[in-house]
Amino acid sequence: MSIVSCVTVTVPATTANLGPGFDCIGAALTLYNEFKFTRLDKGGVIISVTGAEAEKVKTDESNLVYQAFVTFYQHLQQTPPSVKIEIKMGVPLARGLGSSATAIVGGLVGANLLAGEPLSQSQVMELAIAIEGHPDNVVPALLGGCRLAATTDTAWEICDIPWHNQVVPVVAIPDFELSTKEARGVLSNQVSRADAIFNTAHLGLLLRGLETANSNWLKAALQDKLHQPYRKVLIPGYDAVNSAALSKGAYGMVISGAGPTLLALTDELHSQAVATAMAAAWKLEGVTAIMRSLSLDTQGAISTTQG
Repeated sequence: MSIVSCVTVTVPATTANLGPGFDCIGAALTLYNEFKFTRLDKGGVIISVTGAEAEKVKTDESNLVYQAFVTFYQHLQQTPPSVKIEIKMGVPLARGLGSSATAIVGGLVGANLLAGEPLSQSQVMELAIAIEGHPDNVVPALLGGCRLAATTDTAWEICDIPWHNQVVPVVAIPDFELSTKEARGVLSNQVSRADAIFNTAHLGLLLRGLETANSNWLKAALQDKLHQPYRKVLIPGYDAVNSAALSKGAYGMVISGAGPTLLALTDELHSQAVATAMAAAWKLEGVTAIMRSLSLDTQGAISTTQG
């Protein structure tokens, strides 16, 4: 077996929950982080970061990419090799677009390739879920597409969710951060039977709406009662941006992951108008936002190696 000396892993951003699919559904988007791992003879770890918000990324052993890299070798009960990690940032931090999931998946995939691929993709996935704590971001980041994850007594079952090419995700990325810890802190510890039934029905409708691009189904399906009513109070201008998106033809708007990025689903005809309206509405609230009309990434984490 030839020894791999250099690995480059490109991992897509993700949007989790999609309204009613709290902590169980996520989709990969065409926005990326890139991680390059080069084996060193000695020296521990050297980390460099370029791209948007690079100055916010830690470059010592606490870096999440390196933490995942080390966890992989600990899982094998091996000492991690000395490595240089070069990170190119394209996914904004702490915005609800799965930046931490890209780091975890990038670190694990890079480590697996440098080690000669002792773990299968499903084993890498299970390790990623264990590190992240839930599957909704790391699974689509690794596998691509839109994925529904459900646990059994012994393993995870992952279901590929068909996504019609006429359903266009538009993201509004604001100039402020929101930590996942804070976003989880506002959630209720209990839900009523009525709210549980509501979300179960709407998640089922969402799956069919994404598959068929049925506008009526999507407009109803994106509603949620488990997390968004609590979290939207942490996002200034949420209601104004939502109204703006709907007025220009969006099927609906949801909080991307834990937020504060807001995600509208629409069609190609209305995507630019929806993006412009969302940005304008947020600007009136004193928030500057970057708008992106994206697509579903269907490849997930992709890698190249050098001997």
